[in-house]
Amino acid sequence: METDTITAISTPIGEGAIAIVRLSGPEAISITNQLYKGKDLGEVDSHTIHYGKIIDPETEEVAEEVMVSVMRAPKTFTREDVVEINCHGGMVSVNRVLEIVLSKGARLAEPGEFTKRAFLHGRIDLSQAEAVMDLIRAKTDKAMSVALKQMDGRLSGLIQRLRQELLETVAHVEVNIDYPEYDDVEEMSHEMMRQKTKEVNKEIVNLLEVAKQGKILREGLATAIIGRPNVGKSSLMNALVQENKAIVTEIPGTTRDIIEEYVNVRGVPLRLVDTAGIRETEDIVEKIGVERSRQVLKESDLILYVLNYNEALTDEDRKLFEAIQGLEYIVIINKTDLGQKLDLNEVRNLAENNPVVTTSLIEEEGINELEAAIAKTFFAGDIDTGDLTYVSNVRHIQLLKQAKQALEDAVNGLEMGMPLDIVQIDVTRTWEFLGEIIGDTASDSLIDQLFSQFCLGK
Repeated sequence: METDTITAISTPIGEGAIAIVRLSGPEAISITNQLYKGKDLGEVDSHTIHYGKIIDPETEEVAEEVMVSVMRAPKTFTREDVVEINCHGGMVSVNRVLEIVLSKGARLAEPGEFTKRAFLHGRIDLSQAEAVMDLIRAKTDKAMSVALKQMDGRLSGLIQRLRQELLETVAHVEVNIDYPEYDDVEEMSHEMMRQKTKEVNKEIVNLLEVAKQGKILREGLATAIIGRPNVGKSSLMNALVQENKAIVTEIPGTTRDIIEEYVNVRGVPLRLVDTAGIRETEDIVEKIGVERSRQVLKESDLILYVLNYNEALTDEDRKLFEAIQGLEYIVIINKTDLGQKLDLNEVRNLAENNPVVTTSLIEEEGINELEAAIAKTFFAGDIDTGDLTYVSNVRHIQLLKQAKQALEDAVNGLEMGMPLDIVQIDVTRTWEFLGEIIGDTASDSLIDQLFSQFCLGK
């Protein structure tokens, strides 16, 4: 376990009112004391903040005016002594303070090293550590709520309980086998194992059932806006974003590239992609945009297919319906303020069971109905972040699937009458897969890889 003192800038790069240089480690307070002019930080109470100045050791001049927070172990995020130097938020000033701290013996922290130390010191488990980054990257209040609950240990507590149940079952069965007191001990052990594996498997299945929703809340829905040129795709994006991000003109083919924007639709984060109109074209620049649009279509979680109420359905429109068959999509009939030339019955037949929404974006009509259709498509119209334990992390979802498969192998083995010591191998594998979620059975290389994806200074 690391015993040196690390430091990094913990606030975003750029200008701001305040920037923070954080230190963590056994020498955090003494290093700061060497460059700080003010109260003796070695004598102040824990979790207090103090005004003073940072002195440049080379020139012995004042380098910065600061507020210094002192937090002593173990009641800190890393369970080490932690010091946070609050300075002015300019790039020059905060980097100067960091350089002075480094010159006094601190080491520049690696990405995520503060959180890694919290994990290594038992302050948080691996799933809680990953929730820290989920919280930072949350795009909506719902995503933030899910991350906060994971940070509080809701998922960890559930996983630990399931692992304990499996462990107790295996131990109980082994005792019965090694020290049988009854003639029917083997039958009793089989029944106990069968009941417990089915109970745990049911809880894992429940977690996986809401995992898709959790993943959406965490990462957002990759949402492609498609349709022939000049049907109102860019206007739709602007209406959802509520500001002009795309160029809107009367000239077909104006959007020649892919425009991306995150929007919050009733708690569902959408990563909106406004694609170039998919059509045959000789314009080289536009042709590149069209090819990119086809690729985006394949990678999308949701497709918003825009049609023009004022134009009859074309062969291009019908080809687009064919291209998105089997995918999750919503049909948007735009420009209802103009005269009707579109056959709505044909559109509904082609759309099959997918939602069809009418809009007049120029008059700001139909947006609420569209947002309701999006929420209903993925969350049955409601998102419950109160009682549900959402699994949103791809790594967690994969491990739960592996745990589920191992348990199903155990159940199948029991049904086939396999010896209990063979069945226990699959139950133990389940216990290990669940342990990887919270870090109990995770390898050092996996832990290093996960924390390397964190922000510097977190």
